[in-house]
Amino acid sequence: MRTFFDWFTPLFQYLRTWTAIGLLLLVVTWSFSAQAASGIDPQLEQQVLQIIREHPEVIIESVQTYQQQQQQKVKQAQQSFLQDLKTNPQTVIGESPSTGSTQAKTLLIEFSDFQCPYCAEAHKTLKELLAKYPDKLRLVYKNFPLTSIHAEALPAARAAWAAYQQGKFWEYHNALFTNQKQLGQALYLDIAKKLKLDLGKFKRDLTLATPAITKDIQLAEKLAVAGTPFFVINSPTFSGVVQLADIESILTSAK
Repeated sequence: MRTFFDWFTPLFQYLRTWTAIGLLLLVVTWSFSAQAASGIDPQLEQQVLQIIREHPEVIIESVQTYQQQQQQKVKQAQQSFLQDLKTNPQTVIGESPSTGSTQAKTLLIEFSDFQCPYCAEAHKTLKELLAKYPDKLRLVYKNFPLTSIHAEALPAARAAWAAYQQGKFWEYHNALFTNQKQLGQALYLDIAKKLKLDLGKFKRDLTLATPAITKDIQLAEKLAVAGTPFFVINSPTFSGVVQLADIESILTSAK
């Protein structure tokens, strides 16, 4: 006779593809939706449902264990990122655009979205800080386009990357935020013309931008960045996630 654990092994293999939310919904509703159940062996489905009815605590414990494991992975990733930021910042900067003094003791990593209105506001403050503390601050831009709510975030990021290939990232970056309400292909080409970019190369580079942007997105997700703008700073006085409002006080306290 097969024991509960004999049934639970194939069950776990099936349930591990569900998210924690999906698992919790199973506990609450005690059933699969028609779409979720399609293609599943009816006998296995009944066994799964019976186990859930009789042992909901197993599902809850599995979800909790999964969540704890994910939280631990995020914590480790964040600690590793901060350590690299302190000891080997170039590994964090990578091929991302940066501005400010390369000799600055304060390094600020920004995860941003060109269509995010909060990022546009942060852009104004960052410009002021860079002008006020030219020798103290180095800013590094990382893409985190929130594509689920901002349709032009990714196309704008591609355009900025294409401009970066011709040494004009920050000029292009500034123009995108200044004209945020007009984001679209017409604007991207217009900015490129105004910056006197090689339009042929610009258009070719638009098609090559995705891997670099994806790398930034994967880093943001690994660090559990929940929204934009998101800042991580390393300075003589503070290292870690920081709010925009606190950056200047960190700069003034750094020798």
